Amino acid sequence: MIEGEGTRSRADARRNRALVLQAARFAFEEQGLGVPLGEIARRAGVGAGTVYRHFPSKEALFRATVVERIELFTDTARDLAESPDPGPVFFRFLSSVVRLASRNKALCDALEVAGAGRFEPSPGVGQDFDDALKVLLSRAQEAGAVRQDVGIADLRALLVGCLSMERARAGTGTEAGEQGRMTALMCDALRSRQAVTKLDDLPGNRNGARCEVCGAALATARTGRPARYCGGACRQKAHRVRGRTRQG
Repeated sequence: MIEGEGTRSRADARRNRALVLQAARFAFEEQGLGVPLGEIARRAGVGAGTVYRHFPSKEALFRATVVERIELFTDTARDLAESPDPGPVFFRFLSSVVRLASRNKALCDALEVAGAGRFEPSPGVGQDFDDALKVLLSRAQEAGAVRQDVGIADLRALLVGCLSMERARAGTGTEAGEQGRMTALMCDALRSRQAVTKLDDLPGNRNGARCEVCGAALATARTGRPARYCGGACRQKAHRVRGRTRQG
């Protein structure tokens, strides 16, 4: 082979590999492990044979697209390991992982199958993430911010479940203000004491109105004056209170 042709061939191979990786990254983010390899080849503008020359299987290609993101999570957790506020840092880290990964079907699938022991993104990558997460968990427990009976397996199961729920809610057109509710509930379940996170108002209560007696959320009135009570029982209770006040 002529030297110039060999150089061009290697350059073409690198270019095709980069195209396949880019197409795979977007396809897996959208569809997860279920995306056909032929679809990735089509997006990359190459033949299926070209994909197989660079990646022997769809799993190998999937690994290459998620390893970088998981390593980034791991590095971030390691950087936070010596934080002077281990409790708040632990919960912020969990929330950021859910927020970022729930937008990425590939990461959701990777964390789910890795947690079930059916997938290792790359030698040591999954274990490294577990180890870094375990350090944050242990320090938060030592600080009294996280309940003592929670282990890394519990945390991974909660994380995967929360990811699934947040992604499902986003897929149904849930408004931005409602996203993150599952994450808040997950964090509350991990806390060592009753420090409940205030959730945003549910749909139908956009004005934030509450019953004057029991504090329950009130649906927004479409016509007429805004409601003051959630129902007849609270309305009667308020009426009796006003009657006693007048008599006094």
